[in-house]
Amino acid sequence: MERLFEHYRNKLAFTKTAFVRSLEQNIDWKSSLIGIRGPRGVGKSNLMLQHIKKAFREDYSRALYASLDDLYFADNSLSHLAEQFIRRGGTHLFLDEVHKYPKWDQAVKSLHDNFPGLSIVYAGSSLLEKQAHTYDMQGLSFREYLAFNTNREYPIFSLEDILTRTEEISAELASEIKPFKYFDNYLRMGYYPFFILGEKNYLSRMNETINMILDIELPILRNMETSSIPKIRKLLAVISKASPCAPNVASLASHVGVARQTLLSYLKHLEEGNLIVLLYKGARGTGSLVKPDRLYLENTNLMHGLMDHEVTPSDSLETFVLNQLKKDHNIKLTASGDFLVDDRHTFKMCSGNRKQKQAKDEGNSYIIADDIEIGSGRLIPVWLLGFLY
Repeated sequence: MERLFEHYRNKLAFTKTAFVRSLEQNIDWKSSLIGIRGPRGVGKSNLMLQHIKKAFREDYSRALYASLDDLYFADNSLSHLAEQFIRRGGTHLFLDEVHKYPKWDQAVKSLHDNFPGLSIVYAGSSLLEKQAHTYDMQGLSFREYLAFNTNREYPIFSLEDILTRTEEISAELASEIKPFKYFDNYLRMGYYPFFILGEKNYLSRMNETINMILDIELPILRNMETSSIPKIRKLLAVISKASPCAPNVASLASHVGVARQTLLSYLKHLEEGNLIVLLYKGARGTGSLVKPDRLYLENTNLMHGLMDHEVTPSDSLETFVLNQLKKDHNIKLTASGDFLVDDRHTFKMCSGNRKQKQAKDEGNSYIIADDIEIGSGRLIPVWLLGFLY
């Protein structure tokens, strides 16, 4: 156990708190059981360590951060760790890589039930099952990327504020920063926070993240046979060449070499792993395997890293808008291929010369444009949607 404490203290010593993800403010840290799930590389581990450094600065020994893929757990149980930790006056246990622990969900529940004085925070893959006490963490918003690169804080705006006050908000922000100075680089190398370690190895780190999801997380959390991994990897490669697109499921299944239903399950797993996004024109039943009407890579960084051709502005526009909206909003496709947001707002994507100078007054219809700095009326600059979280 001393080795775990040594690793914890070492990690804490190198943890910086100058920039903290906005999710840290949204979590109810007083809860006795908290889960944080998200794709690899988005900063879950760092978020827990940052919170420890801020909340326990007067007595770090009250908290313990431990990664459950540590060799300590080859010979010791979580229950044993909790008992020893409490005897030393510990009150808050932070468990990382929780999905690496055998029957992790039962083990965490047992800790929560058997040690009522112990607060537990755990973090793991986006493939973990959603629970009432879990928080979802995705990659950096454009706002967060700006905050890190300019050493300034910027406010979060609700979608309603952006739609009703677009000219006011965009003009005020544009007077403080030049959004297009940073926006293109964000689309290429700004979604995953490991750009902080340098852009030179950004793509290789992103590929490592993809490989960990496919090779380790899917077999563990979706009970996939290792023989299926090359096929799902092949599927992702095919998607990366065509995204965004309206998929031909029969053709994809034939190309990958699996049955139609298997192909649909693969698509669902890739979406759960935050590698792709599936969109439908109507409501989709929970757990149902239905052909998607359109599919996307999950973010623009994946597009630039995986595609073997230049990403078009229109494809980048669609993917960015979907990525920033999907965290807190429901997105469907309209019959014409536009985005229907929360069954209320219609977003029409317009790139470059195709942009309408003024959006038509069609109820709750808006134009999302990629070449304007300041919006007006129903014309929304795309970068402004990066301030939703």
